[in-house]
Amino acid sequence: MIFEYFAKKLISYDESKASRKLRENYKAFMDGLISFPLNIPGTAYHACLQGRKNATKVIKDIFEERKKSTTPHQDFLDLLLEEVRKEEKFLNDAIAVDLVFMLLFATHETTSSAMTLLIKFISDHPEVLAELVKEHETILRSRDKEDDEITWQEYKSMTFTHMVINETVRLANIVPGIFRKALKDVEVKGYTIPAGWTVMVVPSVLHLSPTEYDDPLAFNPWRWKGKDLHAGSKTFMAFGGGVRLCVGADIAKLLMASFLHYLITKYRWTVTKGGDIIRKPGLVFPNGLHIKISEK
Repeated sequence: MIFEYFAKKLISYDESKASRKLRENYKAFMDGLISFPLNIPGTAYHACLQGRKNATKVIKDIFEERKKSTTPHQDFLDLLLEEVRKEEKFLNDAIAVDLVFMLLFATHETTSSAMTLLIKFISDHPEVLAELVKEHETILRSRDKEDDEITWQEYKSMTFTHMVINETVRLANIVPGIFRKALKDVEVKGYTIPAGWTVMVVPSVLHLSPTEYDDPLAFNPWRWKGKDLHAGSKTFMAFGGGVRLCVGADIAKLLMASFLHYLITKYRWTVTKGGDIIRKPGLVFPNGLHIKISEK
């Protein structure tokens, strides 16, 4: 659902009407994203490379067709083409196509996994759900009209909701590794990382460490009480860190909080099956998470 929504917003792509399926190619890309680099048919790595190649071809064809068109589509690609056509530009065609490819990957894969895990956690912990219901029903009671849309002030007041989101992404570790390049020689505990080397930071080492978090495998949103809920740190890297903090961090949290608000205030649900989790190495639900949902 999220993939289809963002594909339309980014490049006006409709999966149901397209002959070449972007979603299938993205799945192949994800499944082999961090795999043994054996590029022969039948391996996850080969399928990953083919998935990227095929998806890029679909995006490039759309890009080329749009360059020849004068009809506005009111999507992200329109804005991207404006930048590409400028005399003083920092984007070229290849970078623009790559940007669309990575945005489609980043917008749907991480958010959908986090939201699925979010539902699983609050379904498994009724005391957390009760606290969320209390917070969001307080917001409803403070409005002039109950059906008004969420305001920025209301969003900022969702303290416990943000505690739940932080705890979810801490345990999710959706991004298995963060890459950085050493710009100069760096000394770490007696070892030297030479300038120019690439370093892979693994957030789960910190997020699941008993020296950093009490009972680290437990889902406990209250551990975030009194802490800064909107910043990365040396012990919380769910959205990266430093000057290259994830550009979508705030919109991801806004989306999750808005989703939770409407789910909790308008619906009740029970989990009927699924919810098992594996990593390959990203977060995957092999049997999905099936819920029975009804209006309150």
